[in-house]
Amino acid sequence: MRTPAANPAISIRPKETVLSTESVPSNPRLFHGWLVVAGAFAVTFVGFGSAYTFSAFLESLQRDFAASRGSVSLVFSLAGFLYFGLGIVSGPLADRWGSRSLAIIGMVLTGLGLIFAGMAGSLTQVYLAYGLGVGLGVGCSYVPAVGAVQRWFVKRRGFASGLAVSGIGVGTLVMPPLAAVLIEAFGWRQAYLVLGCLAVVVGVGMALLIENDPRDRGLSPDGDPVQAGVPLAQPQGFSVREAIRSRRFIGLYAACVFCSFGLFVPFVHLVPYALDHGVAPASAVLLLGMIGVGSTAGRFFLGGLADRMGRQLALLAMFAGMALALAIWAVSTGLWALAAFAFAYGVFYGGFVAILPALVMDYFGGRNVSGIIGVLYTSVAFGTLVGPSAAGFAFDFSRSYMLPILASICANMVAAGIMAALPKASLPVRSAGQPS
Repeated sequence: MRTPAANPAISIRPKETVLSTESVPSNPRLFHGWLVVAGAFAVTFVGFGSAYTFSAFLESLQRDFAASRGSVSLVFSLAGFLYFGLGIVSGPLADRWGSRSLAIIGMVLTGLGLIFAGMAGSLTQVYLAYGLGVGLGVGCSYVPAVGAVQRWFVKRRGFASGLAVSGIGVGTLVMPPLAAVLIEAFGWRQAYLVLGCLAVVVGVGMALLIENDPRDRGLSPDGDPVQAGVPLAQPQGFSVREAIRSRRFIGLYAACVFCSFGLFVPFVHLVPYALDHGVAPASAVLLLGMIGVGSTAGRFFLGGLADRMGRQLALLAMFAGMALALAIWAVSTGLWALAAFAFAYGVFYGGFVAILPALVMDYFGGRNVSGIIGVLYTSVAFGTLVGPSAAGFAFDFSRSYMLPILASICANMVAAGIMAALPKASLPVRSAGQPS
């Protein structure tokens, strides 16, 4: 099959829905797309916030199960592999069945995984409960929720996408310190129980706000008014097969693979690193919160900035920025230096997560955006499976994190080089009925 033209809207004739005068909605005060963003924000807050509490539990799990740091780190790696890798299934299912039901199922699985992890009698049972529960739960909900947001916006897609995934940053800011407080007060088992119940109640409740497509409400993206009798086109774009055969997808996939080898190493190992260098436990866990602060700022501000400077160039800058931030970690031992690293890394990591789905929409259109994002995120899954656990085993061998930090720096620089070599992004794919 030949690679499709740069603008697939030319070759794909959309189905059209004609709105009658009666079906034209009144101009609402609040565009419903922002409620979809709120639902996606809550899903990412609960899912990733719960997942990123793992660093707060690492020392307790290592002590109670008499395990090495590498073997305990593998719990997070397995969960990360599943919640990014499962997007290849949940994305196409969301394109076909809708995002809301998958997000609800994901939040229930996340909560049950945390609850059963608190009941585990061995590290193997933690692998099964946390790895399968949280991994499958976030995997079911993340790509469908983020993919749904892309369809509701065009002009402000980068900002909306950044706002939706800023739930990850806020979750990273709030959930690890909350977990540390719960562990201190009740023990790690009861802490997992509380977090699991929180995931079910808040996650499921807010997931009800997610809707797949503005056309279901007779709306256009961005809340633009729809005129009576004007055809309302189906989203256009590449098929999943066409997209993954394109040079742009292959390059983007390769860049994400390299970046992801070190992407989550700080989320698992920054707290143990700080403890190893004499930082007090209460202060060490707050370093994850600093990543969350930076990540939230990056998603809010860099997503909107990418709309103006170009999302492909912005993604290249995120890879380079993460490499520079990791260089700060390599020479830091004190609390304030580590806090500076955590904030800087969070900013560029947050920008990366915000920009990537919007860039996929630019490249390949909205017809199968969740499915294409799902395939792309398998690249992050493979890196996440290897990176954090490899860093833990490297520490067990050398009693130092220097090698994994330097490897992460190099990986991000390779990713930036790949993005620089890709052809420049054209204007976003347009649906029929939009002005050219």
